[in-house]
Amino acid sequence: MVPPAQIRAARALVGWTQADLAKASGVSEVAIKNLERQATDPRVSTINCIQQAFDAAGIIVLDAGDIPDSGPGVRLKKASAG
Repeated sequence: MVPPAQIRAARALVGWTQADLAKASGVSEVAIKNLERQATDPRVSTINCIQQAFDAAGIIVLDAGDIPDSGPGVRLKKASAG
């Protein structure tokens, strides 16, 4: 599950607005707004769509402990050479 803070951080990392994420994920902008302000509990399918959009944009969502001694976060995938 991608927490709201990580969704906001991931959007900021790629320069997306909530509308951009909605377009990229196929999730309504209202659903994203509600998710980010924790007004609703998202469906697993909604989170999966958002995760796939971030993955396609080159975002890696990190859980606590994915990197030793670290908390949750987001980062860009390493650019491939060539």
